[in-house]
Amino acid sequence: MLFGETLRVALQSIKANLFRAMLTMLGIVIGVAAVITMLAAGSGAQRAVEDQIAALGANVLNITASSWFLRGISREQLTLEVEDVWALEDKSKYIDLVVPRLEDRGQVKYGNRNLNARLVGTTDGYTEIYNYDVEYGEMFTRADDESRQRVAVFGGALPAQLEVEDPGELIGQQISIRGVPFTIIGVLAEVGSDRNSPDERILLPLRTAEARVLGSEDLDDISVRVVDGIPLEVAMVDIERVLRTEHRILPGQANDFAIYDQKQFLEVREQATQTFTYLLAAIAGVSLVVGGIGIMNIMLVSVTERTREIGVRMALGATRINIMLQFLIESMVLCMMGGVAGVLAGWGLAVMLSRTAGWAVYVSPESVIVAVAFSIGVGLFFGLLPARRAANLDPIDALRYE
Repeated sequence: MLFGETLRVALQSIKANLFRAMLTMLGIVIGVAAVITMLAAGSGAQRAVEDQIAALGANVLNITASSWFLRGISREQLTLEVEDVWALEDKSKYIDLVVPRLEDRGQVKYGNRNLNARLVGTTDGYTEIYNYDVEYGEMFTRADDESRQRVAVFGGALPAQLEVEDPGELIGQQISIRGVPFTIIGVLAEVGSDRNSPDERILLPLRTAEARVLGSEDLDDISVRVVDGIPLEVAMVDIERVLRTEHRILPGQANDFAIYDQKQFLEVREQATQTFTYLLAAIAGVSLVVGGIGIMNIMLVSVTERTREIGVRMALGATRINIMLQFLIESMVLCMMGGVAGVLAGWGLAVMLSRTAGWAVYVSPESVIVAVAFSIGVGLFFGLLPARRAANLDPIDALRYE
């Protein structure tokens, strides 16, 4: 029996028991859909981290306050101050941009609308170091900071929260931040979901924030950009030298600050996301195995039901290889059809999660190929036993079977 004829017979058999075939494929559909959805969610999260790494750059360091101990009790102390920013700008040899961050929450009033937002006191280099774009208006300047101008730049998500349809209409408008009047001069482009995203933040000049709004010189952290070509380790040593001198830390004493590479943090996060994705995909793959067992069970029933048909084919000249190939192809076609339907269902579910839950998803061609190939492999593996049983039937006994 030629391959084409074998395939035709297998498809006829599936068509003859279409409803049963659909129920049999359901396990494969669910398994493939789960694998595609989990891989899409994991790939989307991984791509989001990769975008953050690309946007952040390979030469950005972050300086934060560290824990200190007093009478055996751990306390968190903000040890970074505005003077540290000027010291780094003046005394560090390997830094070309220093961006401080002084952050707190505050009540914002625009017309008759109120909003509790994150307020960030920073400098004009904030958008440059993090590669954020100003979509409307402009970013405040160093001169605005030095003269303590009451100007503000909105994150991309805030206009919608204030029920403003056109963010450009906010430019030049007056708002009240903690009772202090400010003028909106810019609105950032939306970045998306990220713990460091400025979408729901209001940027203020650093000196204005500390003097008029937040009332503190203690910084949350300082981001610095290292000069191109300088190893990060060299820059870290230089930063440590400047800050230890500024904080009057004696030799042998521990630092009251910490320096870390944000890219390394994101890379660790990317690895964790990748591992978690593979774990979820493996768990989802279990349902594929369960679906494969269902395929084997139905194929064994099919062999029993078609015993007389098998005997007739053998009597007409079909070899054991032809019979075995017929049932293998039937099993693989069932799994392949289930795999294709599962891919469509998984893609649809991933899109739904993206639109309803705001997940970052990405259905990669590789995941589709792997899922379909794995489903075909499941059909081959679990169809082997029924196919062998059909091929090993005795033709005479098969013809006598009722």
